[in-house]
Amino acid sequence: MRVVFMGTPEFAATCLKGLVNADFVEVQGVITQPDRARGRGQKVGYTPVKELAIEANLPVFQPKNVNNPEFVQLLREMNLDAIIVVAYGQLLKEELLQLTPSGCINVHGSLLPYYRGAGPIHRVIINGETKTGITTMYMDKGWDTGDMILKEEVEINPQMTVGELHDLLAEVGSKVLIQTLAQIEAGTAPRTPQNHEEATYASKILKEDGEIDWGIKASEIYNLIRGMNPWPGAYTWYQKNLFKVYQTEIADRINRGKPGEIIEVDSKKGVLVQTGEGRLWLLEIQPANSKRMKTSAFLNGHEIKKGEVFGDAK
Repeated sequence: MRVVFMGTPEFAATCLKGLVNADFVEVQGVITQPDRARGRGQKVGYTPVKELAIEANLPVFQPKNVNNPEFVQLLREMNLDAIIVVAYGQLLKEELLQLTPSGCINVHGSLLPYYRGAGPIHRVIINGETKTGITTMYMDKGWDTGDMILKEEVEINPQMTVGELHDLLAEVGSKVLIQTLAQIEAGTAPRTPQNHEEATYASKILKEDGEIDWGIKASEIYNLIRGMNPWPGAYTWYQKNLFKVYQTEIADRINRGKPGEIIEVDSKKGVLVQTGEGRLWLLEIQPANSKRMKTSAFLNGHEIKKGEVFGDAK
């Protein structure tokens, strides 16, 4: 099966690795987003997909607009059987979607039609879901609205972070993608329309989504922090400085104090904070201009006082 692969981040790179190792798949090229300056030093870096493609000696293409007629013609001349798209980052127009006999095959990190959109892996954790999964589908001109091919469900345990779920789903996605292509090649792949009335949407995660609202329930804050760990990181404000929180533990449902108030400081465990409903232990943090650490380690050299309040940036 002759394919090209479109993708950009680590999740996509894991799927590409599976394709490279599949003996019935011939990857004719890899399409990824243009190189961009990243980080404080603004050094130009490759996307994870490009790095893997170079290691595998695969041709790499980085068009600013994948729908450019000249580039579409280049793909047409490759005589492809399918185009594989995983977290690529550009909208494909009709000409590309219909370019190959098997169309464009997408790997999505949720159980469609639930959690369509750019942020499904973060959102399922933030929303306290207990299961999610992978769906492969035939792409159409909508956002994650195409007919489904295969699904695989995974459980989300109560301690799982978005980083852990991301890595698990990437591996599952790679496996399900290979199964999907094998069935397409054999002519046995199912095609199941989505129930659009049941669809939900998972918007792209922004850094500001990680700000903690201490007025909501302890369980909701707990899930937000898991859903932002490790990136972009949940945060609050302490003494007018940004204060990231990476790990917490729900203490109880007691309400004694105002939201964000520090109820107890335990040098061996951490800091107990009142929420809108219940109390939460802060176990792992990253203070301003410092590294990520256990709260107990921070307390060894810094003072946090009972009665102080988190969340005031002014």
